[in-house]
Amino acid sequence: MNLAVVGTGYVGLVAGTCFAETGNDVICVDIDERKIAMLKERKVPIYEPGLEEMVQRNAEEQRLSFTTELNSAVKRSAIVFIAVGTPQGANGKANLEYVRATAKEIARVMDSRKIIVTKSTVPVGTADQIKRWISEETSHPFAVISNPEFLKEGAAIDDFMKPDRVVLGGDDAEAMESVKELYEPFVRTGNPILVMDSRSAEMSKYAANAMLATKISFINEVSRLCEKTGADISEVRRAIGLDRRIGAHFIFPGVGYGGSCFPKDVRAMISMGGDAPEMLLLKAVEQVNERQKGILVEKVQRHFGANLSGLTFAVWGLAFKPRTDDMRDAPSITVIEELLKAGARVQAFDPEATEEARKVFGDRIHYTDRNYDALAGASALLILTEWNEFRRPDFRRIKQLLKNPVIFDGRNIYDSADLQKVGFKYYSIGRNHG
Repeated sequence: MNLAVVGTGYVGLVAGTCFAETGNDVICVDIDERKIAMLKERKVPIYEPGLEEMVQRNAEEQRLSFTTELNSAVKRSAIVFIAVGTPQGANGKANLEYVRATAKEIARVMDSRKIIVTKSTVPVGTADQIKRWISEETSHPFAVISNPEFLKEGAAIDDFMKPDRVVLGGDDAEAMESVKELYEPFVRTGNPILVMDSRSAEMSKYAANAMLATKISFINEVSRLCEKTGADISEVRRAIGLDRRIGAHFIFPGVGYGGSCFPKDVRAMISMGGDAPEMLLLKAVEQVNERQKGILVEKVQRHFGANLSGLTFAVWGLAFKPRTDDMRDAPSITVIEELLKAGARVQAFDPEATEEARKVFGDRIHYTDRNYDALAGASALLILTEWNEFRRPDFRRIKQLLKNPVIFDGRNIYDSADLQKVGFKYYSIGRNHG
C-alpha cells in the first residue's frame, strides 16, 4: 500500500518506518529541510533504540523515502497520516495550528479519494473539525479516521510492531477496512483492533495517559507518607502491585513524570473539562507531580543547608526517562534549576540527552563525557534517570571521587544496606532510611 506520513517527529518517523517494515511504500513529509536532509542521509534526528537501523534498512530497500514536497506525496498515496505536533497552548489546551494547516494543505493538493488518518494527539472532536477544514478546500471524496498512538519512548519500535491494541475511530466502513488491513501484520498474535467512533478514539489516548500519570502521582504521594510514618515504599509497592486489580506497572516512586505526553496530555484533559465538569482529580495529579520534582532538592538542603553556594553536585541522568534523549518536562530541569538558584554548581552526565540538555541549560552547568567524570570534586551524587549503566556502579570509586560519601537517589535504584556497608549516607524516595 502507498502511504504518506506528514510529520517526521517521534510519532511520524516511528509509524512511517514500521509501516515500511511490513512492505508498504511510505513517504515521510516534513517542512523542516534540515531534518529531511538528515533522514535522506540515513541519520535519525531523535534517539530511539533500533530506529536508525530500521530507517537505514527500509530506505535502502526503497520502501521508505523522505521529502519536503507534500503535493507529490499526497497524490501518490491512498492513505495519508497526520503526525504533526500539537504543542501545549494557553491554559494547557492543545494547539491545533499545525493539524489545521496540514489538513487544509492535503485537501488543496489531493486529486482523488483519500483516507486521512490522525496520529497526532488531538482533543476530542478534532476529527470533525478536520472534516470541515478539508471540505472547505476540496470537492474530492475523503474519509477521516482517528488512530491515536500508544508508544513509550525507549520502546517505541516494539510498541508499534507488537501493540496491546490498535484503536481506530470513524464512520466510514470502507476506509476503516483499509486501515485495519494496514495494521493486521502487527496483531497476528490476536491482540485486538478496536473500532469505535472518532470521539471515543480521541478520548482513549488522553484517558490512557491520564490513568498512567495518576498511578505515578499516587505512588509518589504514598511515598511521602511512608517517609513520615516510617514505612518503606519499596515493600508497600510490592504488596499492592501483586493485586491484579492494581498491577506492578507505573507504581515506582521517584522524582515525578515528564516527557512529551503525560504532562501535556494531563493539562489538555484538564482544559477540555473546563469548569463543567471540573477535573479535580487530574488537577491534583499534576500538582502532586510538580511538587514531587522538588523532593530531592528538599533532601539536599536538609543535609547541606539552604544555601548551597560553593558546593558542586554531580548529576547522573538528564532525560525524563532511560532510552531516550527527550528533555521535555524532565524532572532534571526542576532539580538543576533549584540547585543553581541555591548557589550550587552542577556537573552532569547522560548517555544520550546532553545535546538536548544544552538547549535548556546552555553553559550554566558542566557536561561530562563519562559518568565518573561528573563526580570529581562534587559534594554529593544525585540520580535523576534510571539508565541501566547507573545500576551497578563501582561504589568504592564513587566514594573516592566525591568530597563526601553522599548519594541522593531519585529513582530508588540502590540498596541502602549495600551503600551503608561501603560508608555512604544514602537518601532515596519513600524509604525509612531517608
